[in-house]
Amino acid sequence: MVERTLARVCASAVLTFLNLVQLILYIPLLALLGQGALHVIAGPARGHNLFYRLLQLLAKPFTLLVRRLTPAWVGAAQVPAVTFMLLLVAYAVVTFEKIDLCVRIGLDQCR
Repeated sequence: MVERTLARVCASAVLTFLNLVQLILYIPLLALLGQGALHVIAGPARGHNLFYRLLQLLAKPFTLLVRRLTPAWVGAAQVPAVTFMLLLVAYAVVTFEKIDLCVRIGLDQCR
């Protein structure tokens, strides 16, 4: 009985952690997607767009990290696209882990 309760609490904590990581990844993903849309819509004038600059600010910690991790031959214009792809892969991994956890512990506990 105690082991089952402990396992349920542990699974709940892991599920909460996965939800938090998913949320942290979701925000810069949407910011980079918005930047891409404004890049197409606004063109070269996007640098003066307040909303574009706000989206840059939201994604900046992740783009700076990717800039430091990528080799020098990766251009500055490519860093947001590389960041988006890496975040998308990380988001997919976290989502699949969350699905796996929910299947293992039962779907009623994941609601």
